[in-house]
Amino acid sequence: MLAAFCLRLAWGLIVSMLFLPSAIVPPRFFRVQYLTALGLLAVATFFLREQAELWLWLAVAGAAAVCFLGSIVWHVDGAPGGRVLGWLGGAALTVALILGGQTVRGEQDAGWRAADDVAAGMVLGAATTAMLMGHSYLIAPAMSLAPLYRSLILLGVALSVRTALAAYGLWLWTHSGATPALQGDLLLWLPARWVLGILSPMILGWMAWETTRLRSTQSATGILYVVTIVCFLGELTSQLLMEKTGYLL
Repeated sequence: MLAAFCLRLAWGLIVSMLFLPSAIVPPRFFRVQYLTALGLLAVATFFLREQAELWLWLAVAGAAAVCFLGSIVWHVDGAPGGRVLGWLGGAALTVALILGGQTVRGEQDAGWRAADDVAAGMVLGAATTAMLMGHSYLIAPAMSLAPLYRSLILLGVALSVRTALAAYGLWLWTHSGATPALQGDLLLWLPARWVLGILSPMILGWMAWETTRLRSTQSATGILYVVTIVCFLGELTSQLLMEKTGYLL
């Protein structure tokens, strides 16, 4: 489960970065994104070392190489090839994410589970990117608010897609003939998943948006720290529910 979480977060960080205007955002931000993704890939590799096959190793190695190069390129003036590396990293991590998910869970319902990986990765990556972007205003207070607005919009879209998929999965689960009674662990984890992973980030994300409109970036950053935490908890709970029920809840 931890390997899948790390791959999702690494994918989300790199893909979220592609939506940011590189002419405005300080190079330090992109370096941190690449290095964080590289560290997450290392953790995922450690936990997949006994299960991974050749194609997954190649995808992870390619993604790690791009992240390493990206962290170097954004040290150079003008970051030559920085955007191209971003797209290459996103492509390599997409392959690693899908193959990693199949390695951990098998190939049954591969399409449904791949959608779960992508939607979860987008929520995790968008929340973390928005939080880190808000933090950037502490060292670059004169920077335009456009990057933070983009990050918050991306988070809202990601949460909307995630909510739609989770609602559809919940509908499928409750209408399946094998649905167990809502008791025991499910009675605890299902409400926690929806409150922590969906409702709370939506409410807090709206609060961060309104706070940003007031140009209070420090307050928005504090809210986004909480958004990141509840998104992490919500997605970890979702993984537990997926293992227990087989449905994206």
